[in-house]
Amino acid sequence: IAVTSTLEILEAIANGSGPARSLFALGYAGWGPGQLDEEIQANGWLHAPAAAEIVFARDLTQSWSAAIATLGFHPLMLSGDAGHA
Repeated sequence: IAVTSTLEILEAIANGSGPARSLFALGYAGWGPGQLDEEIQANGWLHAPAAAEIVFARDLTQSWSAAIATLGFHPLMLSGDAGHA
């Protein structure tokens, strides 16, 4: 699995010589200096191993649920509150 924004790969996909599977996504996310690192340190992000069967699923509406299921807990167990024991 790789991420790219090059015109060459888009042309390769269009002419049939690109990767067998691809996912085209548009969007923008921006962070201030150090913001993403701080969010990760504060456990503000969940991450799971990359899995082609999830990334390239036919029904992308199920991708989030499938990815979170690999973490071994139900998402309703998550809380927006934080604290120290």
